[in-house]
Amino acid sequence: MLASREPAHIVDLDLQIVAKKGLWVTLWVTLGIFVFDSLIQLGIQQELTISFSFWKVLFVILGYIVLIVVHELFHLLGFRVFAGVPWRKMIIGVNLKLGIAYATTDEWMTNAAIRKALLLPFWTTGVIPTIIGLYLSDGVWLLLGGLLIGGAVGDFAMYKELKQFPDDWLVKDDPERPRLYLHEPADCHGSSNT
Repeated sequence: MLASREPAHIVDLDLQIVAKKGLWVTLWVTLGIFVFDSLIQLGIQQELTISFSFWKVLFVILGYIVLIVVHELFHLLGFRVFAGVPWRKMIIGVNLKLGIAYATTDEWMTNAAIRKALLLPFWTTGVIPTIIGLYLSDGVWLLLGGLLIGGAVGDFAMYKELKQFPDDWLVKDDPERPRLYLHEPADCHGSSNT
């Protein structure tokens, strides 16, 4: 599919604002998850137990690192499933300067496809661990779920911006920054560039 020569719109996230919002979302969601689990346990068992250990802290740290990688891999899976991007055209990495992990491609994707790819990791690395944690009443899983739900704030910010534009618009991901370039399909106004 062909796209307009110049972007019709650029979505560029301010990482400081996203980080601040992500911190608050993480705090409140995690607190809410633990309160909800506590109410469930009080209702079922009439007692509440809380425990900490070196191993639990270690599992949270290692689990968080693993789930961040899995989060990015699910973005790539979303690019493949929803946008048909070939695996060889995808990149996963860490930008130490910006302090972010990323998944990207230089392939065009429709606005509808990238929106689906943006939210896929929220469900798989945020909601599913939370459900597991609630089912098991396991604080490690609950904390990981809360951290990854809060970590999806940037994805939701991008999604919110993209939702304003038509599904068939084409999107190009910036390989270095959390920035998306939106282009009208070429047949909308006649100019094209591949």
